[in-house]
Amino acid sequence: MEINDNKVVSLIYELNVDGQIADKCSKDNPLEFIFGMGYLLPKFEENVKGLKVGDKFKFTLSPEEGYGVKDSQAIVDLPKNIFEIDGHIQDGLLEVGNTIPMMNANGQVMQGVVVSVAAESVKMDFNHPMADKTLNFSGEITAVREASAKELEEGLHGERKAKSCNGSCGGSCEGCGGCN
Repeated sequence: MEINDNKVVSLIYELNVDGQIADKCSKDNPLEFIFGMGYLLPKFEENVKGLKVGDKFKFTLSPEEGYGVKDSQAIVDLPKNIFEIDGHIQDGLLEVGNTIPMMNANGQVMQGVVVSVAAESVKMDFNHPMADKTLNFSGEITAVREASAKELEEGLHGERKAKSCNGSCGGSCEGCGGCN
């Protein structure tokens, strides 16, 4: 059976970014998703479309095909006091490099990385962690089957999301090919 719309796909892969393994899925815990439902990067799906069980793949996604280039407008200075709870900032919270979940004006959770801390403000970077990165995928298709009507309605596990292989991308697995 070939991979195309409304098929449940299981695959293993390795994602190499900047010469390092950024993520991988093993046969014990493959990435599972419903093809064509928008769970993965469009160019990722384009590269595995038509493959069958046992087929191997290897492809590269440019930053533009992956998570785009860094947007300078996604790096913002925020007042330090918004990080206070009961008038205090948790020890160790505002450390350069820490990822902090925050909410935007629409109530959506966004992951921000602390870039710098000043006396009255904190510079946060809300770009995707894989922005500006070239994504090198290699792997193998391990299973392909028809999705059930329930899976098409509710998602694979009733959550309307793909099952992540291991969550090593901090809950933003789009860059590694999956989604928590």
